[in-house]
Amino acid sequence: MARDPEEGDAFVFDLVEDDAAGAAPAGSTAGSAAGAGDAGDDSDGLARAGPSAAGSPGRKRRATAQAAAVLAVVLGTGVAVEGIRDHERIERMRELPGGVADVSSPLTETWAWHGTVGPDGSTTDVAVLGDVLAFVSDGELVGLDPATGEEAWTVALGADAECGPTAWSPPSGPATSSLVCLQGASADREVVVVGPQGAASAPRTLDDAAARRHGPPRIGPAATVLRAKRVGPLSAIDVAGVRCTDGGECRGTVEAGRDLVLRAEDAATGVERWAVTVPFRAADATQCTRTFGGSWGSSATRLVFSGELAPDAFGGWATPDRIDLNGCGIQAGVTPDGVVLGTELEPGRGGVVGLGATGYAVTRFDGVVRATVHAVDGAVVGDVTGYPLVPRAVDEAGPTMVLGVDEVGRRLRAYGPDGTARWDIPLQSGGQDFLAQVGEVAVVTTGAGGVRGLDRGTGAEKWDWNGSDPASGGGSGYFGTAYVVQAFTDGESVLLRTESDTGGTHGLVALDAASGAVVWDRPGGRPVPPFDPLGGDVLGQGVVGDLVAVDGHLLEVTPRGVRGLG
Repeated sequence: MARDPEEGDAFVFDLVEDDAAGAAPAGSTAGSAAGAGDAGDDSDGLARAGPSAAGSPGRKRRATAQAAAVLAVVLGTGVAVEGIRDHERIERMRELPGGVADVSSPLTETWAWHGTVGPDGSTTDVAVLGDVLAFVSDGELVGLDPATGEEAWTVALGADAECGPTAWSPPSGPATSSLVCLQGASADREVVVVGPQGAASAPRTLDDAAARRHGPPRIGPAATVLRAKRVGPLSAIDVAGVRCTDGGECRGTVEAGRDLVLRAEDAATGVERWAVTVPFRAADATQCTRTFGGSWGSSATRLVFSGELAPDAFGGWATPDRIDLNGCGIQAGVTPDGVVLGTELEPGRGGVVGLGATGYAVTRFDGVVRATVHAVDGAVVGDVTGYPLVPRAVDEAGPTMVLGVDEVGRRLRAYGPDGTARWDIPLQSGGQDFLAQVGEVAVVTTGAGGVRGLDRGTGAEKWDWNGSDPASGGGSGYFGTAYVVQAFTDGESVLLRTESDTGGTHGLVALDAASGAVVWDRPGGRPVPPFDPLGGDVLGQGVVGDLVAVDGHLLEVTPRGVRGLG
């Protein structure tokens, strides 16, 4: 219905939507892609097609925004500026860490995919590849459409297959441009690279001679195969300062040892991209045991002294944004382009963490926690006092602010992405986490279990939510002893997933980012047996799996399957 304008004013329309028609029932397969129903190439070059957006996340806001945009074009007026902005915000959130189209209303199950997630069904490591959720399941690599739950594509895998890099929910998210899959028995090991839309390279047989020269193959970031090996003469190892008991407990310092060479080769062609040397540094004997860093070591490549002492032991793992290395005398992070970070650290006294779009931080634990911030290319940006944190969810692209949590000094400090100090306030309690950055608000947790909204420019507190139920006079909490483990945002509300030490399902609460007001909540609880995590709409009791944002959609991942929430 239109209201008659005053002279010179724009027409203003009241847009009324039938909620019953727009809402998708629990357990339905209604799609939830941004702009679903359209087919064509998106900005990333991937073809998109899907069902009606009526049952999708953001269905109410998106329908209103699209209708308003049409009216604006037809009338040639500014009547729908807010609607257009809302539509633009929804589209923007699809590409951002922790970004979801709409979390302003309680979530329901929109679709469910039943099957094993992970190579053995005991993990929920996944990847966001292009605009799909990708994971290994029953001998295949599956790409799941986040809007419908349908299998967008599958790639058949060989025996003993593993694909990566995957993650459950690191700060930088599980997004990757490609996946590397190693498959086949050790004598016939081969590698396949899978890109967006499930495009797979021809299998390449891995050379045993390369394994002898450089180390066994491991999955790396940016479509690489990694190999690592200790180098140098055995005489370089000095364990004279170490004493071990008959029970295998060792004390003292390993003063010298062998360096580690990490090599990255193009997974599809085998051509070397780069090779770097991580130097040995004197290490405490506790860092030099047979079990420390065993994920990349093997009994055939370790030198064992006095039972448990193994000065050649090392380990490592790869995420989409870096490779972490550790072991006897070895601790460093390496970027996908081969830049080594953290060689100045004493092993066991620090580490390298990813800061998402900001880059990396080399953190030192030597009384006062400090960190050096590096850009994505490895260049030094600045220093942070305290443990560095970046938000789990953001509403804008590009580098974000960094918080330094100084528990010893009881301070919380904010820094710009260029290392410039912004503000310095008292630390309310320990255990802080940086949940989200939305507009001019930084949302953080406190060690006491509360959530605060801080002014992004000054650090002044805008609001404080401690989980208390207003109806009970503030004496009891929505989630009891629960603490926040994941955060997502639609650019207006912040969705928090909570866990408690009592087990059961996880709670959900959505807070208005500007005011801290509770938009809606679903406390967790203990499900009543028999309980099937994918057996229907159990969101009244919370969720049971990890949440992942994919192309603006929110998915719950469990070892037994995946379901869409909207």
